[in-house]
Amino acid sequence: MDVRRLELLLALSRQGSMHAVSETLGVTTSTVSQQIAALAKEVGTPLLEPDGRRVRLTPAGRRLAGHAVEILAAHEAARADLDPSAEPAGTVRIAAFHTVIRDTLLPVVHRLASDHPAVRLEIQEQEPVEARAMLERDEVDLVVSYDYNLAPAPHDPALVVTPLWERSWSLAVLTRSRRTTGPAADVVAAFADSDWIVNSRDSGDEQVVRTLAALAGFEPRITHRADSLSLVQEMITAGLGVALLFADYPKTTGISLRRLRDPEPSMRAHALTRRGRDAWPPLALLLTLLAA
Repeated sequence: MDVRRLELLLALSRQGSMHAVSETLGVTTSTVSQQIAALAKEVGTPLLEPDGRRVRLTPAGRRLAGHAVEILAAHEAARADLDPSAEPAGTVRIAAFHTVIRDTLLPVVHRLASDHPAVRLEIQEQEPVEARAMLERDEVDLVVSYDYNLAPAPHDPALVVTPLWERSWSLAVLTRSRRTTGPAADVVAAFADSDWIVNSRDSGDEQVVRTLAALAGFEPRITHRADSLSLVQEMITAGLGVALLFADYPKTTGISLRRLRDPEPSMRAHALTRRGRDAWPPLALLLTLLAA
């Protein structure tokens, strides 16, 4: 199979129309059509079918486009291996959550701009569930996701997991609340009658709250859900309840963080890539910078 034809097929699977592919890659629509028709002859099965006045990929075309990701990655890796001095080049599509974009990705953007200008990033803010679905559909090349040590997320064996960092969580309460120390179960037990605030888009921290509460012997009254940690702080300040926050999260006036230990809950960030794709030079470079 011709590598250039595979590139055109993959671009068509991502962009949806031959016109969009021609605009992006700087070729004519007739060239796109002819090359994909030639690819269909090479593999011995139709890759396109009519869709009104347009065309779409057949099931075989979609499967081949999925294989094309690994084939093209292996092709790039082979070229890089034969010429290790070659500068990585290309656009890496990323889906990640807010905190890691702000604290981990943006510093890397500046590093790439100065040291590796041929590598570009396309970043989307997404929660883990949506981001992983995008990776499975090959809409992104890299996902930065998270889970918790007390609520580990299952990982698809077709994905490569690269650990990035781990941050402890504490219990955020009003400063005027009575002080409690000791194991995590004793600390959260003091707030058994409180309302609890959890994430509105991901269930991981709710599982952690329920695990800690179970250790303390009560069922948490989960009343409020919010996606923004700054909003969670404002809700605590307003007296709406208690919540988990990063142990090193900048605190606003009126909020105290109570350390949790034995067990100590933590969030773990990790990068996810499709197996075989992580050798692609621009993506391999980015993974190295993120892990550092």
